[in-house]
Amino acid sequence: MTGASLKVAIVGSTGYGGVELIRILLQHPQVEITSVISASSAGEPIAAGYPHLNEIVCDTLDGVDPKEIADKANVVFTATPSGVSAKLVPELLKEGLKVIDLSGDFRLKKADDYVKWYKHDPVDEAVLQHAVYGLCEWYGEQVKDQSMISNPGCYATAALLGMAPILKAGLIDSESIIIDAKSGVSGSGRGVNLGVHYSELNENFKAYKVNVHQHTPEIEQVLSDVYGQPVTVTFTPHLVPMTRGIMCTMYAKLNQSVTNQDLVKLYQEQYAGRRFVRIRQAGTYPATKEVYASNYCDIGFSVDERTNRVTILSVIDNVMKGAAGQAVQNLNLMMGWEESTGLLFSPVYP
Repeated sequence: MTGASLKVAIVGSTGYGGVELIRILLQHPQVEITSVISASSAGEPIAAGYPHLNEIVCDTLDGVDPKEIADKANVVFTATPSGVSAKLVPELLKEGLKVIDLSGDFRLKKADDYVKWYKHDPVDEAVLQHAVYGLCEWYGEQVKDQSMISNPGCYATAALLGMAPILKAGLIDSESIIIDAKSGVSGSGRGVNLGVHYSELNENFKAYKVNVHQHTPEIEQVLSDVYGQPVTVTFTPHLVPMTRGIMCTMYAKLNQSVTNQDLVKLYQEQYAGRRFVRIRQAGTYPATKEVYASNYCDIGFSVDERTNRVTILSVIDNVMKGAAGQAVQNLNLMMGWEESTGLLFSPVYP
């Protein structure tokens, strides 16, 4: 469909991920948004909740009817809460639509893991196996020409892009991986709850879902695939009083002697030609503000000869590379377009 106008629908269009998809796709040269859908805000214009989108042409939120969606679109982004996509996506696929799901309902390959980590029943095993995990820099070739892509989680994206190359190279003890992650509050969505209340969040810093966060098995699944053996990690997420951004500070024990410059070379070779991964030179470290509102992931390193450990720092914008930006990156790969189409936003600074 190169050169054509691809018709796209967004289900879950009033969450932060859905709204960010609208912002990106309005500027995409090969896409036409034909339907924006929210079951919770049916019949209301997008501008009622997001005045900055008052110029959007398709401004009516329709009911979630797979057949009606198929009449208007070729591809659907599902940015719904976990559990909703599990029921909706199989119906969309039956209508012949291509789907890119941002919910998390199709990321894990073992059905039992959904009960344990997501606390709801999984979809049919065949649908799980059909979904391609859309971490573009590692599975981009598999994404091409597929009909069902599961967009990675935000924490998982930052952690995997930072940890996978050194693990694949066999430079670290696979049993020693610790991932200390921090996220801005937009990762919690737009819903109101005590945990994201201003008085609770401002001038505060806290861990949550310690050892039980649902991105843990996702991270382990991909690292195990990359390494060729089962990998387990210690993963602790934290909430910080900022709007956007994720930083993963990761630690592992080295099993051979390497320098910072060795790691720079390794990562540059691994991500050669991958536009959205930027490797820092030795002695410089990324910050979340440096990828704000962009689709970039910046990675830096520090080898500690005293402790024989390596520290890896990986930063992304959780709403962009961690959600909507990567979803559009997957769309581009799915359709055979240039991977960076519609995504070449420079980071917003300050």
